[in-house]
Amino acid sequence: MARIVVVDDAPEIVTTVSQMLQSAGHSVEAVPADQQTETRIGEEHPDLVLLDIVMPDRNGFEILRGLRRRAETRTCPVVVVSRKSEPSDQQWARMQGATDFLPKPFTGEQLLTVVTRNLRA
Repeated sequence: MARIVVVDDAPEIVTTVSQMLQSAGHSVEAVPADQQTETRIGEEHPDLVLLDIVMPDRNGFEILRGLRRRAETRTCPVVVVSRKSEPSDQQWARMQGATDFLPKPFTGEQLLTVVTRNLRA
């Protein structure tokens, strides 16, 4: 079905999300949050990116802004997945270029609903 990139520093989240999405028929690639994140995501040509915000090396907003500056990732849907889920956090995510927001913790059903809603037509 779709190629999805997951950027999250919590291995248990990456594993859980990957299993849920693979069970639904999607291809999943985990990409670390480092200085090459945007390049790696661009090389993957994903249909969707799931991006955590609070990470030790780089925060997700910085990565999101970088993705929006690059021609190959500018239009790729990016869903912010974060425990920082106050209305102001969600609004800031959208202002930075996020297409949607999924608060942690989430259920498999919530994940699949958000993924389906944000996949390119």
